[in-house]
Amino acid sequence: MKIISTPSDLKEYLKTKKSTIGFVPTMGALHDGHISLIKNAKKENELTVVSIFVNPTQFLKGEDLDKYPSKHEADKKICELAGIDILFMPTADTMYTQDEVSLQAPKIRAYVLEGETRPGHFSGVLTVVMKLLNIVNPTKAYFGKKDAQQLKLISLMVKQLFMSVEIVAVDTVRESDGLALSSRNVYLNKEERKEALKISSSLSMASKMIVRNSLDVDEIKTKMLEVLTPLNVSYVAILNREFEIIKSVEIGNTIILVEALVGNTRLLDNIWL
Repeated sequence: MKIISTPSDLKEYLKTKKSTIGFVPTMGALHDGHISLIKNAKKENELTVVSIFVNPTQFLKGEDLDKYPSKHEADKKICELAGIDILFMPTADTMYTQDEVSLQAPKIRAYVLEGETRPGHFSGVLTVVMKLLNIVNPTKAYFGKKDAQQLKLISLMVKQLFMSVEIVAVDTVRESDGLALSSRNVYLNKEERKEALKISSSLSMASKMIVRNSLDVDEIKTKMLEVLTPLNVSYVAILNREFEIIKSVEIGNTIILVEALVGNTRLLDNIWL
C-alpha cells in the first residue's frame, strides 16, 4: 500500500498507471461500511484508491469538525489489511487556498431534508468530491446508500457537469441489531445507542406496512413518528428517487429517510424500496 499526501504527488503517480481505478472517498474512522465500499471497488477495478480527509467546508459553525473521530493509525492498518493500492491523506492546506472557486449545490434538492438545517453543507460536500474526483480521475467512485441525499447530489453533479466517472451506490451495512453503521456511532453512550435503534425500527415498521399494501405516505410517516418518540426528529421523508414529493409509495422508486438527534449526535438512515 502506498500512502500519498498531496494532490500533485497523487496525480503524478497515477499518470503512470493505465489501470481501471476504483475510488472510495472517506472521512476516516473506518468501519465495516467503508470496508464494503472497498471490497466493491477492489472487485470491479484493477487499482483501488481510498482517501481520508475530514473536509472543513461541509461543517457549519458550531458543528463537530474539531471532535470528528480521528483514527489515522487504525485506518491505515484497516486499509492495508483490505488490500488497497493507494491511501490518499491530504491536509486542508493542500486541498484549499484562501481564494477558492465556489461550487454551489442545487437550490432545491440541497436545501431540503439535511440541507434545510445545514445550509451550505452540500456545497462543501460537492466541492470536495469534485476536487477528489479530479485528482484521482477514477473509473468508478463508490458511495454508501445511507447518505442518500449526498449520493443523489453527487450523481447529479457528475451528470450535469458531464464527468466521465461512474458513481456506484453500495447498500447500507448494519449492526446485527439493525443500527446503520456510522463513524458518529462512537459518540453514543450505552443508553443512547439503545435509543438509536428506534430509527432503524421505524424504517422496518414502514417496510412491513408497505408489504401489507399500506402505501399512503402520510399514514406511514405518522406511524414512524410514533416509533421514533421521544427522539428529537429532524425529519421523516418519503420521496421518489429523484427526491420529489409523492403521496403514495411507488415500489422500485421510493426512498424513506430519517434524521434524528440521539443525545447530541445526528444520525441518518433510510431504506430504498
